[in-house]
Amino acid sequence: MKKLTIGLFNDSFPPMIDGVGSVVDNYARRLTKYCNVVVFVPKYKEEYDDSKLPYKVVRCKSRKFPFIDYSLPLPLLDKKFRKEVKNSNLDLIHIHSPFSIGKYGVSFAKKNKIPVIGTIHSQFKQDFRRAVRLEEVTEVLTKKIIKVYNNCDKCYAVNKGMAELYYNEYGLNRLPEVLNNATEFCYVKNKSKDIDLINKKHNIKKDEKVFLFVGRINKLKNVFFIIDSLKILNKKKLKYNYKMLFVGDGQDILELKHYVKKNKLEDKVIFVGEVKNRNLLKSYYVRSDLFLFPSLYDASSIVQIEAASQKVPTIFLKGSKTSSDITNRVDGFIAKDKEDFANIIDEVMSNNKLYKEISENVYKNVYKNWDRILEDVYNIYESIIRGD
Repeated sequence: MKKLTIGLFNDSFPPMIDGVGSVVDNYARRLTKYCNVVVFVPKYKEEYDDSKLPYKVVRCKSRKFPFIDYSLPLPLLDKKFRKEVKNSNLDLIHIHSPFSIGKYGVSFAKKNKIPVIGTIHSQFKQDFRRAVRLEEVTEVLTKKIIKVYNNCDKCYAVNKGMAELYYNEYGLNRLPEVLNNATEFCYVKNKSKDIDLINKKHNIKKDEKVFLFVGRINKLKNVFFIIDSLKILNKKKLKYNYKMLFVGDGQDILELKHYVKKNKLEDKVIFVGEVKNRNLLKSYYVRSDLFLFPSLYDASSIVQIEAASQKVPTIFLKGSKTSSDITNRVDGFIAKDKEDFANIIDEVMSNNKLYKEISENVYKNVYKNWDRILEDVYNIYESIIRGD
């Protein structure tokens, strides 16, 4: 039996750092055990050495727009890209985005009678609302992406909450199945080296607690909520000192820095910037005590799974899709509002028994490894190609 060739299509990829690009990279690395993999993604002005990757990458011309974090790929204007897609002899196409490249992947699959599946990673309607600020335009754009997913032979969502959202509210014509995200990180037993590294790098004392956020510094991620919660926390009589670390960059970072200064939290908050080295990023999780993630935008964020890999509990905000598989006070915490968020931080940091219990449950229930997930994914590919 010939080795299958799978095409992964996405509208973001390194050197642009985001969760979905990371998912695609982890898919491709592990799928090479089973099949040939070709990844179709944007080209950026910033150079990136694709030759070091263990799979083939085909880049599409793209255009950077001001005021947004992403570039727009232009597959219809890139003859070389289209030729590469055609000459790849794909057996199945898996899109991870419904925009330019993902849409082109679905169109190519339909024209050439190739099976195509799609994974839903994001609440795109929130992106549209922020970008256009007109509900009528938001609805039109949402219908366009739903049309792309409805043209797939099969759709998956990253958790149950996202599956229900797209089926019940967005207009998907069938309830997606669930394919969880994961991480390549493994639990670090001997933590002293990582702890010392981060302490020295940011002048953090050994007995200080560390709260962590990893991701784009963007209002969609609700990062200003964290500052509001810390302001409330600081009014309490704390039995510990802490540092809040923001790992990442984005369009709202200057405004967030100003907000930190306005709220007189400069001595508590550290802006780390982007961390592209995965081993260094893991060290930040190892050093942290709590992961703060009040995002109402994320679907199933990889960062909460990365935190779980080091037994670090996450505090979410009520109503978030990314907490839809979390049981409150069992394998994470779900706060009602800013006051509750601050109260939970203080309670968990003041109660060692509770902290240890939740930490173990987070590792047991939330942590998932890509090797196991991708074994299931490849079995799905084979089943779809067979027509099962």
